[in-house]
Parts: sequence; structure tokens; C-alpha cells
Amino acid sequence: MAEKKIADRALDITVIDPSVRKRQLINWRELWQYKDLFWFLIWRDIKTRYAQSVLGVGWAIIQPVFSMIVFTIVFGNLAKVDSEGVPYAIFSYTALVPWTYFSTSLTSASGSLISAKNMLTKVYFPRLVIPISPVLATLVDFGVSLLILIGMMFWFGIAPTISALLIPLFVLLMMLSAAGIGMWLTALAIQYRDIRYGLNFFVRLLMYGSPVIYATSTVPEKYHYYYALNPMVGVIEGFRAVLLHTRAVPWDFIGIGTGMAILFFITGALYFRKMENVFADVA
Repeated sequence: MAEKKIADRALDITVIDPSVRKRQLINWRELWQYKDLFWFLIWRDIKTRYAQSVLGVGWAIIQPVFSMIVFTIVFGNLAKVDSEGVPYAIFSYTALVPWTYFSTSLTSASGSLISAKNMLTKVYFPRLVIPISPVLATLVDFGVSLLILIGMMFWFGIAPTISALLIPLFVLLMMLSAAGIGMWLTALAIQYRDIRYGLNFFVRLLMYGSPVIYATSTVPEKYHYYYALNPMVGVIEGFRAVLLHTRAVPWDFIGIGTGMAILFFITGALYFRKMENVFADVA
């Protein structure tokens, strides 16, 4: 009888093989098992951004709208930057909607491991949920900004066409880019704390390397393929093409940008998985 009980207990033993986990880029089954934690972190990020604030969700509007006003005055009215036949206000705001999402989610993701250091040292969970959750939580801001953009389109008499159905493709591309670069930066930032100090400068520099305040037509054509290595170039020009009809859909920019976004995501996930064993030690 005792031997039978021992045999039954042996059947309940679960063997955890770390080599199996390392062979996987992303353990989707494990992420699904921790889905409640995943959604909790997303909801926490949303509440942290809007709870006990004066304007609440209004902050999602202020940043791109005020940037649009400044850009319109400085670059549209004073510098006379070409806006490809549409009012400069909506020309710049259409770029600021995806760019604000990208910069905000990238900044949040890069510091996510440092913010969650207490969790890292106390309990096990798939570490990948930490940099991914702010990328998804920032979609709330993006949705609010997109509603304002739709209102501006009707104000300026710009009607949407069937090509607007491509918007989810561009959203997926900017999410993939933010998640991939975010995984790289957060894995580096938890070891090298000065990464966070230089991030604002990096994001600002990257904005001027993206067609936010100008059109890609101002960039010499011989540099276009190098320029498109920035995934946000295809995203921003795609938004303008399908919403403002400033040009044909730039499939060349989108194709190169998609390849780079996938590369950032894969290498970011690989580096993150390589370093996650030491996160608790250096947090």
C-alpha cells in the first residue's frame, strides 16, 4: 500500500528543464499561463498614467496637439516646410499620432525592469511580460489621439478611402518596433543605468531621423533605402498615404521597415532571454 502511494506521488512530479526554455524565442504557452499577471500589469500602467491626475485621459491629447501647434508655427508658417498639398497642421499631426505612441511606449518599456525590480527579486514569472505590457498599455493613448486625427480630417474636408483599412498593418509595425527596441534597451538599462539618461536624447534624435516635421520627398532619393531602415519611416509615410492621400502607399519603405522591425524584435527577444537569468542579481 505504501509503495502504491509513493508511485502515485511520483506521477505528480513536474520536471523543469531550463534548456527547453532557452531554445524558444518566446514561450507563448508560459505567457498564456500568466495572462492574468499580464493584463494586471497593463491595467496598472493605464491607471498609473491617468489615476489622480487633473486632466486624466486629456494628457493623451495634449502632447501631440501642443507639438502640432508648435511645429505648425515654426516649421509650417516660419520655415515654410513643404506639406505635400495638405495643411501643415494635419500633415504634422498625422505623423505625431504614431510617433508619440512609439516614443512613449519605448521610454516606458526601457525603464520597465528597473521599475519592477521588487517583483524580479521575489517571485518567478515570465520576465517578458514586463517590457511588453507598456507597449500594449500605450495603445489607449494612441486610440485617443487617432480619434482627434479623424476629427481633424473631417474639419479639413479629407475623406477616408478604402486604403484606410491598412492602418492595422502600420499599428502592428510600430508595436513590433517599439517592443523589439524596448527589449534591447530595458535589458541594457538594468545593467547600465546611464542608458536611461541618454534615452531622451536618443528618442529626440530619432524623431528628426523620421519624417515627422518634413516629408520623405525632401530626402535625396539615393538615400531612401538607408532612410527606410528606420521602421517609423514606413509607418509615418503609410499613415499619411492612406489618410491624407499625399502619395501612393510606400510599399518599399514599409517592406524595409517591416524587415527591420522583425529583426529588432527577434534580436531583442534573444538578448532579453539571454540576460534574464541575471536580472534579479543586478536589479
